[in-house]
Amino acid sequence: MDKLVITAALNGAEVTRIQSPHVPISPQEIAAAAVAAAAAGASIVHVHARRDDGTPTQDKRVYQEIIERIRAVSDVIVQVSTGGAVGMTAEERGDVIALAPEMATLTTGTVNFGAGVFMNEPAVIERFADMMRLHGVRPEIEVFDVGMIAAAKRLVDGGKLSLPLHFDLVLGVPGAIPGEIRHLMHMVSELPAGCTWTAAGVGRAQLPIATAAILLGGHVRVGLEDNIYYSRGRLAVSNAELVARIARLAQELGRDIADAGEARRIVGIFGRP
Repeated sequence: MDKLVITAALNGAEVTRIQSPHVPISPQEIAAAAVAAAAAGASIVHVHARRDDGTPTQDKRVYQEIIERIRAVSDVIVQVSTGGAVGMTAEERGDVIALAPEMATLTTGTVNFGAGVFMNEPAVIERFADMMRLHGVRPEIEVFDVGMIAAAKRLVDGGKLSLPLHFDLVLGVPGAIPGEIRHLMHMVSELPAGCTWTAAGVGRAQLPIATAAILLGGHVRVGLEDNIYYSRGRLAVSNAELVARIARLAQELGRDIADAGEARRIVGIFGRP
């Protein structure tokens, strides 16, 4: 079994300071949260850019500042979002790929997302895949339902993606697959042979899904993007606190934690810093 790769989803596009005063907003705050999460055991940080007022943006300049600030002090893998926020255009969302980050999310289908719709038309998915290949970006195939795994397989058949892939199985988004372990096991059973995967449980599903992923040989994503609580009624004070819990749990369950260099090998990033 590979060492455990922990991803810290630092801030997302939707979580506000009203919901949690601990969500990082500015490039300085995001970089500091990334460094702290890495010190706690994360080898990948998943980031969304925000404007000064906290609203989401896909501005390349903001992402560039975030990436440079993190790289100046840490070798943690920086994974950017091409999902952006619900309602953004495909042009806005994909612009960040030109920065050639080590890794970026690639969602392979459309899904109801709370009160909105996260649109991903086939032509947009293929264009993002082409852009990632052009710029040497390792895609993380982000799926919110089982059909998106089938869609990823079709992209492989069409030459847009190459095996082995690395998947992020997201469970518990209202409108998508529920955050239950039986659904996680079904999604894992549908993955192409030889692929690696991370599981992300949203809200109260975060801890049980993470625990199951550790035991099943997958990897884990936690963070304030997916869940702002540490326990019932108690806000998590940082992404690092959520990461540290997973690192402790993995140790108790006999799973070693991957550092950034080991994580690059596991998820298929080669020839990068």
